[in-house]
Amino acid sequence: MLLDIFRREWALFNEFAGPGVPERVEHIVLQQADSLASQFYDTMLKDPQAQQFLDHEQVRTRLRASLILWLTRLFGPVSAEAADDLYADQHKIGEVHARVDIPVALVLRGARSLKRAFNAYLDRVAPDDDAFKLSACRFFGAKIDLAMEVMSQAYASSSARKARSSEAYRLFSITENLATEKERQKAALLDWESQVMYETVLGNASTRLVRVRESEFGLWFRHKGIHAFQGVPEADVIAQSIDAIDNVCLVALETEGAVDAQGRSDVVREIRNHARNIQLHLGSLFARSLELESGKDVLTRLLNRKFLPTVLAREIEHSRKSGSGFAVAVIDIDHFKRINDNYGHEAGDQVIQQVAAVLSEHCRGGDFLFRMGGEEFLLVLVDLDIQQAGLLCDRVRQAVQKHPFLIPDGTVLAVTVSIGLASHTGHPDYHYLLRQADDAVYEAKANGRNRVATHASGASAA
Repeated sequence: MLLDIFRREWALFNEFAGPGVPERVEHIVLQQADSLASQFYDTMLKDPQAQQFLDHEQVRTRLRASLILWLTRLFGPVSAEAADDLYADQHKIGEVHARVDIPVALVLRGARSLKRAFNAYLDRVAPDDDAFKLSACRFFGAKIDLAMEVMSQAYASSSARKARSSEAYRLFSITENLATEKERQKAALLDWESQVMYETVLGNASTRLVRVRESEFGLWFRHKGIHAFQGVPEADVIAQSIDAIDNVCLVALETEGAVDAQGRSDVVREIRNHARNIQLHLGSLFARSLELESGKDVLTRLLNRKFLPTVLAREIEHSRKSGSGFAVAVIDIDHFKRINDNYGHEAGDQVIQQVAAVLSEHCRGGDFLFRMGGEEFLLVLVDLDIQQAGLLCDRVRQAVQKHPFLIPDGTVLAVTVSIGLASHTGHPDYHYLLRQADDAVYEAKANGRNRVATHASGASAA
């Protein structure tokens, strides 16, 4: 429907523009595209809201060339074929904007800045030709507006799908292996508490104590729990208790002379009270939840790729706001086709299940493990830099290499994996990060398999 409207509007451009106007505007845009792009970025980079999307050098360099190409295509010769291609271009751009959460208002602000720059150019080169300036401005503005209309429609559709997926993931997160996850996180919190108490009793509290947010429980809560239980009062209480422990209690214990012996005992009791409060409300959170199975891979019970866009978009937003890093690792079973061919698909399925179990065992509580299909897995490693991610991936690789893989006929197979690692460097589109991880795993395969390869951008940043 919208494509038909676009075609009709596109066909009318030459009719209402007036003789020679489309050709003259096309000539101006071709000559001034670079200048228009420069003025666009000069304007947008002064906007605090736009800076978080455009202030990254890699993005800015790529988008500048893309904007020049977009202008020259939009104002090129009018034809039915060009209309269909341009519609597809605008639709794709709108979907990308939705994927990286660029607000529609910001896109429209950018369109307005282009119109303003074009009008200013006409005032300089044709100050006395009011008739042409009026026709040219109308023509330029109408084409920009039509492009924005298609982008906005695509943006709205993509945003709606994204919102539905995000809500589905939130519901799934609440209920993933509830009983097991509840006990695992309670144990992780107790482990952290025991460690802090041990250091305090030994008199080591003058050194930096591990924060709750940095613990296994803290990673899980900040990256999974707080999203899964969004809007639930108990989650806010837990977050407040974590903040009180990390920023008040532990700071008091670490600061020499801040509290006397009695004061230290009071602080320790306060930490215990906060920890018990967290345990209590954690139990209430899980008690609210019901089992939900959608979003799991049937064979491995891992997340499937359905929720990958939601998870990566949230981690990019978290990284942007907190300044913390994260990485993505593509994990591919080596010579898997050979296993299927030699031992059958049942053996292949068992190998996949056992690899999934080994990977799960060596992931941290806040990390996300997906089965992408076939013999490929994807691991999202949160709150670490590229060196730490590389070490963790190599531990995972070694764990798979050492594991005896038993298949139905009783044969024990030696299985290895190749891992491609890429770290988030600020690019707002998660597809960019996934492509880097894919390139890295191809490199690992090409260099002999059973190894971890890091994408060059991460290696250079390391």
